[in-house]
Amino acid sequence: MSLVAIKSNRGFSLLEVMIVVVIVGILASIAYPSYREHVLRGNRVEGQALLMEAAARQERFYAQNNSYVTSDTNRSQLNVGESKYAKYYTLSVGQAANDGGYTLTATQQFGDSACGNLTLNARGEKGRTGSGKTQEECWR
Repeated sequence: MSLVAIKSNRGFSLLEVMIVVVIVGILASIAYPSYREHVLRGNRVEGQALLMEAAARQERFYAQNNSYVTSDTNRSQLNVGESKYAKYYTLSVGQAANDGGYTLTATQQFGDSACGNLTLNARGEKGRTGSGKTQEECWR
């Protein structure tokens, strides 16, 4: 066997491997934040769906009973399917500022500090507790 044939079968050099590692690192540093934001946005949709479903149940309850459910102790009367949202959010119900309405809060369970918890009241006003994003960004 010639010396040239032995040298061509040795594989990758350390420099070539380091270049590939650097390229993969750059691609990962660009892709990971976009992926994380996409996942968080998908999880926020679950919270929005929970709040919208609970608001619809509140209106149905109001039509039947002429009052809203305004405490967590009576929340079971709404029959909201909270178990399907439990991985990402928990629902709590509160009374609005003495106007006879309600405030629904979806408390997030997945570390979204930018938007925090999502809220919805009887007037249809949407909110969030986080300060990293605007309300429109959190509710789109």
